[in-house]
Amino acid sequence: MIEITQLQKNFGDKKAVDIENYTITPGDMLGLVGNNGAGKTTLFRLMLDLLQADRGHVSIDGIDVARNEDWKQFTGAFIDDGFLIDYLTPEEYFYFIGKMYGLKKDEVDSRLQPFERFMNGEIMGQKKFIRNYSAGNKQKIGIISAMLHYPRLLILDEPFNFLDPSSQAVIKHLLKRYNEEHQATVIISSHNLNHTVDICPRIALLEHGVIIRDLHNENNSAEKELEAYFNLSVEEEIKEEQQEATLTQAHPEAADTEAAPGESGKEATE
Repeated sequence: MIEITQLQKNFGDKKAVDIENYTITPGDMLGLVGNNGAGKTTLFRLMLDLLQADRGHVSIDGIDVARNEDWKQFTGAFIDDGFLIDYLTPEEYFYFIGKMYGLKKDEVDSRLQPFERFMNGEIMGQKKFIRNYSAGNKQKIGIISAMLHYPRLLILDEPFNFLDPSSQAVIKHLLKRYNEEHQATVIISSHNLNHTVDICPRIALLEHGVIIRDLHNENNSAEKELEAYFNLSVEEEIKEEQQEATLTQAHPEAADTEAAPGESGKEATE
């Protein structure tokens, strides 16, 4: 389904993504996890041709995403609320998305029915523009719009963000059922390990743009390994902060010297 080959993306001196080879097979439900700055969203944007790679390429069903747009017909994605047309009502937006994929109004209405519990009476019939909805409800609108045309490939960046616990539970069920019923490839990123481990049989751990572990997760078998990794990351960060604090206390003049250029730089900017 998806082939990532020698993919690199740099922002200045920082290497945001550096993946030599990685394959996502049809029907996979893959969770992408990692700390802030690990490269999760950047990887999604490269996969969706929203960023130009410095090297390498991504292919979906044999189609190079940067050279041909045919993959868009069977792909649904929601990265952030920049994907929304916020001067439309949710109804107008859903019908617009449906029209893009050749769906009639009654077909869109039918496909919205399974999301009624997820919408919780707060989305439809409110007579207001998307821009006036809460962050959580914008998230719901974006997720639903990405799934409306029954894509064979669904990509969601942090789908549990801004959602209350009840809505998180509902979307977990909806995503799992969608993967099973449509044999769709579903890829999500999340900071929430519990949700990811609950629904994803395969988990990729990203660190500094590199996939360092590709875990098969049966009956939450990956949970302990992931928790150990993230706990170790926290411990290392605390240790580094303590070392910096000790160094500053031992050599306060060094800290003063480092602060001076920043202060003068600020004055120059102002």
